[in-house]
Amino acid sequence: MGQDLRNWDVEDEGYWASTGKSIATRNLWISIPSLLVGFAVWLYWGIITVQMINLGFPFEKSQLFTLGAIAGLTGATLRIPSTFFIRIAGGRNTIFFTTALLMIPALGTGLALMNPDTPLWKFQLLAFLSGIGGGNFASSMSNISFFYPKKVQGYALGMNAGLGNFGVTTMQILIPLVMTVGIFGGPSRTLVNTSGTLIGKIPAGYETYIQNAGFIWLVFLIPLAIAGWFGMNNIRDEHVSPDIPNPLGSFAVITFMLLIGLVTAAFGLWLMLPQVEGGLPTSGWMVSKWIVLPIVIALTVFLLKLIPGQVGDNLTRQYRIF
Repeated sequence: MGQDLRNWDVEDEGYWASTGKSIATRNLWISIPSLLVGFAVWLYWGIITVQMINLGFPFEKSQLFTLGAIAGLTGATLRIPSTFFIRIAGGRNTIFFTTALLMIPALGTGLALMNPDTPLWKFQLLAFLSGIGGGNFASSMSNISFFYPKKVQGYALGMNAGLGNFGVTTMQILIPLVMTVGIFGGPSRTLVNTSGTLIGKIPAGYETYIQNAGFIWLVFLIPLAIAGWFGMNNIRDEHVSPDIPNPLGSFAVITFMLLIGLVTAAFGLWLMLPQVEGGLPTSGWMVSKWIVLPIVIALTVFLLKLIPGQVGDNLTRQYRIF
């Protein structure tokens, strides 16, 4: 467990039966909940903003609805660099680190929601960082594909994607549920409006703990990061991850590539979002997303190709696939 694999040949039926299947299964069942929580943290702003309105946070609906747009574009953009993480940094290193990174927006969201005076720009910044969860889909799917022989890859990828996407439903059920109990402490807030949820209505006047919408994901992210580190594997073969650096080096590469995606996503959001009081600066041009998306994609790909050295060489080889 946690060791790097070499001579990984799952197309050999004997190797698959004796060694490969158990390793692949373990990696899959750590990958699935990690991806599920990634989806939840990425998309929880749709639920959180509605509850912020119901609790009377001092923002207009138009201001709060920028949070979902920010997380959406950022997550979509980060799927581009995330596609290449397995080749460059290894599966174990990638899943551990990107899962651990989600603790930042989860913790930050909880802390921000505890304070009724938190400015809009802080929520926007947290929505921006939660986009990491959207990017995790690409690296997770890429990683799992290497663990299974072609005859059962469809099953593995279907399980990973299908159950991982269940994070959306999980979030829609779990957030309203944990809001009703002060499990993490902190001040409560009184619902101004009745809150309709998948688990029923929470009546106006009920005391709720909206900060739990962020804190609850730490309950899953911390053990999942530990499980990823000790239970998953890098495959150090030519066709998967032949030249990955040590873990710290891998984390540095992932961070740099994520920063490229974050910069291009920020540019796209600057073009696309309206100017709102108390929010992050934007152009106010409100450029159509159908114009912004191609610009962001092209700019991200271009900047990734400029990375020098071994990383750039690996990316160039990967681009030939497309």
